[in-house]
Order: sequence, then structure tokens, then C-alpha cells
Amino acid sequence: MTDSTSAPQARRQPRTLAITGGKGGVGKTSVAINLALTLAREGSKVLLLDGDTDLANVSIMLGRYPQRTLADVMTGTSSLQDIIMTADYGLHIVPGASGVDQCIDMEASASLRVLKALSQLEKRYDYVITDTASGLQPTGMHMIAAAELACVVVTPDPASLTDAFSLIKLLVRRGYRRTPSILVNMAQGASQARTVFQRLEGAAQRHLGISLHYLGGIWRDETLRQSVLNQRPVALLPESDPSCRQFRSLSDMLNVRFRQTSPKKAGFAAYWYRVSGKRQAAMPAPASAPPTSSPSGAVAESDSQACQNKIGEISDLIAASGEASLLRYNAFNQFFALLGRTMDEDAVEILQTGLASLPWENLGDDQRRQFATHLRHLATEVEPVSNTAVPPQASSATHSAIQSVIPADAPSGQEPYYDRVSFGEQSRLIRALKEQPTDLTLDQLLRSLSRTDNDRG
Repeated sequence: MTDSTSAPQARRQPRTLAITGGKGGVGKTSVAINLALTLAREGSKVLLLDGDTDLANVSIMLGRYPQRTLADVMTGTSSLQDIIMTADYGLHIVPGASGVDQCIDMEASASLRVLKALSQLEKRYDYVITDTASGLQPTGMHMIAAAELACVVVTPDPASLTDAFSLIKLLVRRGYRRTPSILVNMAQGASQARTVFQRLEGAAQRHLGISLHYLGGIWRDETLRQSVLNQRPVALLPESDPSCRQFRSLSDMLNVRFRQTSPKKAGFAAYWYRVSGKRQAAMPAPASAPPTSSPSGAVAESDSQACQNKIGEISDLIAASGEASLLRYNAFNQFFALLGRTMDEDAVEILQTGLASLPWENLGDDQRRQFATHLRHLATEVEPVSNTAVPPQASSATHSAIQSVIPADAPSGQEPYYDRVSFGEQSRLIRALKEQPTDLTLDQLLRSLSRTDNDRG
């Protein structure tokens, strides 16, 4: 149950939560809606901000299609009260909340008018929950920074974990000092959810030096999937329903977490007021104004947009060219050369994320085997050379194994190579050589290794 003792304090300053994710498709919006409805059902006053920059996902999942959004408030064509939508249990929704980033470029008096109205609005509630845009968009980063608590939604999908790690890494680099909470969605059970969290936290501890907070897990079931298709959240089902109970448990965990953290002194609107004030104060005269930058060392939005435009131009040029293959080859070689100028953790992360996101299933079996062999060869080039000395017997035997796979009619100048396809990894061969019986010849050993691998294939 929601902690009722916190309600009077929350009415003075609401507890704020940003629900975010490193990629789309993790169920972030479904979590935001069901959690908000659950808190409202328990008697709390809840405001849900639809912060997606592309689609009004919250409204769509409720079967509602707003005619006006926060952008209309920014332009002065609507009041803030006019755009609020009311859902079940008195849940209030502000559609198009991502439009608040326009206050950065508005005149001080105009932005003050909007943000003051938003500040007065949020103080009426116990909770303000923001459904942010997925990914690393500047507006989404602002919304996370504006909230008291960030909930990063992940799934067991490895790509989801990679993208979530990238999001957390960017937050840390921008000076985010609070501990992100992790919610594992679409898990098969408590054991898998814990395992997924531990994998992500282990990476965060090793590479970022931070710990994460486990908020809980939501199990995959048919009722949840069907609720999205029917545009009827599971939080509206009877309280005895298992899917509905999951979000009651999540609301309990959320309140436990809120009790462990101190409330922010300023709310959502106050954060944006500070951001817009800093931005406008930093801007020189309009005639010589350079591109403005996002807070805490973020890349300027204008630079980011210019980069996206250039990529779009390159894509269109390649698609329209009669020599698309050659252009694509040259373009990506240049991109890799650019990436290789600074070989660091960022370069490795870009490569890992890029390789993991490619649709390998579109390749034929022969192409996949060929590329997998190339990657294994590349792995031996990347892996640091071990300082452990190889015993002379093993070294001599390995050399014989390498020579034994060179065709007899091969040119004398051909460089020897190790046939990993036939004999497996070299470390496995060396280990087998160390353990071989004294009466077993090298030819017999190699034939046994080759047969073993063929049987496995």
C-alpha cells in the first residue's frame, strides 16, 4: 500500500519520478501508465507527464487522442488547465510534456509565465511521474535530471542492457549524482530478473564505478500483452488479478525507495526555469551567438541535428547512386578511420553496440559462417598476448599442428596458419597437448580433436 503518511508533505512538494529506457520496446510507457494508475487507485493525487518527443504514447495506450498539448500552452493558444486529460481514478495527464524544452529558447517573460503555471499545477499532486523519450535525446536527459528518482526500464534482451548501460554512462558523464533504479520488465520470473539486474550492475561497477538500485521486476504474461492491444491497462483490472498485483508491489517498492531518499527542494518546473535561465544568460548578442549547448557537457543540439542531417544526406546519396556498393564501402571506411583516431572505451562501446544491432539473420548460412570465422581470427588479434610461457613440448607440438594443415602442394612462401575450424581454439590444443598420454602420437591427437569438433557441428 502507498505510504499515506507522506501525502501531506507531498502536497507541498511532490515526489518526482522519471521512467526512462535506453531503447524503445522495453515497455516503459506501459510501466508508467500502470504505476500511475495504481498510485491513483490507492488514493494519491498523481500527475503523469507524457514526455515522449515523437509520439503521444501515453494517450494512445489509453485510447485517448489529445487535441492540445503543452506546445499549445507554450505558444499561448491554450492554458495549462485546458490541456489536462483525466483518466481513471482521477489520474491527470499532460500530453506533449516534451514541449517544455521550448522554454529554453523563449523570452524570459514568456517562459516564466508557462513555468510558473506548471509549478503551481504540480504542487497539487503527491506524485509527478514523467514518461521520458527512449534513448539519449537531450530532452530526455533533462527530464531525468529534473526528477527526484530515475527508473531505468530494461528487459532480458542483451541489446536492452547495452543501451541502458550507455544511458547510465551518459548520465554519469553529465554529472548525475543520484543512484539510478532498475526495473526489469518482461522477465520470466524473479530469478531471471535478479540475474539481469546483476549483469547490468556488474558492468556499472566495473566500468563506471557506481552501484545501481534494484526496484523490482514485472513478469511477462499474456494479460499484459493483451492490455496494450486493447488499450486498457492491467491496473484497471480487479485487485486480485496477478498482473494488477505486480504494480501494487511496484508502488510499495517505489515508496520504500522514496523514504530512503530526501525530497528535492525544487520541482519539475523549477528545474526547467534554472536551465532556461542559464542558457539565456550564457547566450551572447544574437548577431554573434554560437550554437547553444545542453547542460553538463552535452553535445549542442544544433550540432547533433547537423550531424543527423549529414548522415541523412549520405544515406540518400548512396541510395540514389548507381554505384551504391562502392560508395557505401568508401563511406564506412572513412567512418571507421574517424572512429580509430581515438581508440578508447567509447570506440569499443560504439563497435559493440553496432555489431549487436545488425540483423545477422538476414545473411545466408555460408556468409554467417565465414564472418564468424573472421571474427574469431580478429579476436586473437585483439586479445592481449599472454606472458605465460608455453612449455617447449607444447610449443613444438603446436608448430607441428600448424604445419600439418598446410596442403602439400602449397607454395613454399605461404605463411603458416592455424586451422581453428578443424582443431578449435589454440588454448584448447595446448591444454590437450599437456594432458596427452605418453603413448599417443601427435597425429592421433589432432585427428581426435578434429573428429570431436565435427561431431559437435
